[in-house]
Amino acid sequence: MSLEFHCGYVALVGRPNVGKSTLMNRILGQKLSIVTAKPQTTRQRIAGIKTTDQGQIIYIDTPGIHLAAKKALNRYMNRIAHASFHEVDLILFLIEAGRWTRQDEHVARSLESVGVPVLLVVNKIDLVPDKSQLLQFLEKDVKTGRFEEVFLIAARSGDGVDRLEARVLKSLPFSRPYYDEDQWTDRSERFLAAELIREQLMLRLHQELPYSLTVEVEEFKREKRVLRIGAIIWVERKGQKQIVIGKGGDVLKFVGSRARKALQELFEEKIYLRLWVKVSRDWSDSERALRQFGFDEH
Repeated sequence: MSLEFHCGYVALVGRPNVGKSTLMNRILGQKLSIVTAKPQTTRQRIAGIKTTDQGQIIYIDTPGIHLAAKKALNRYMNRIAHASFHEVDLILFLIEAGRWTRQDEHVARSLESVGVPVLLVVNKIDLVPDKSQLLQFLEKDVKTGRFEEVFLIAARSGDGVDRLEARVLKSLPFSRPYYDEDQWTDRSERFLAAELIREQLMLRLHQELPYSLTVEVEEFKREKRVLRIGAIIWVERKGQKQIVIGKGGDVLKFVGSRARKALQELFEEKIYLRLWVKVSRDWSDSERALRQFGFDEH
């Protein structure tokens, strides 16, 4: 190992739906965080580990920080995101090109007191055809002078990501790696399985229902070259249960089929998947239920 090997933690922060998870998946070269068009898809802190000959970077994907945190789940997500400010060596503050909201300004002000460098990462630049408008937006609305450096990227296509990664590596301290070189996340296989099932539910269901459900993996065992996964989909109302099941079970069958394919791609083995739907009334506004369903503060 080189004496100039860098290692450290980097937090990806920002309001919901700016592309934090898409960026981390792009950097890792494989899917770790689930991604949908719906805000607040990421609910928990997830570490993605990238190891090269030059260094090891542990990227922390955080829930989107939002102002309207009415329920226990929303308050939990904000706590997790804010806690990451003080546990890393570098912060990447993601915003959406051409769009600066009250939530963005709230995050920017929250970052003023952190003791580590903050790089502003302007994502989705491919959606702004007139780059002169983008420069005006950055100077006038964002006031980029308050950040250490500004990077323009398109996480979906990878444009500008290599340059950002090189800068991140330089910012980290010289250190031995914290994780084995073949480890790519700190999360368990059970957690990843639950997230992939939830992703398919979010993609299939519309409006507010995705925010009222969570997934708990009860069975996860390998036997006779088959990975057996049993998961409960928890909702908050009886009416929601029927929507998730669908007419004649069509929604649950569709979600199960898509989730099984995604799980087979991730684990590269044959999957036997069973899903149940149960009701836990108002679970998203209960601290006790959050702990039961694995929403860990650490």
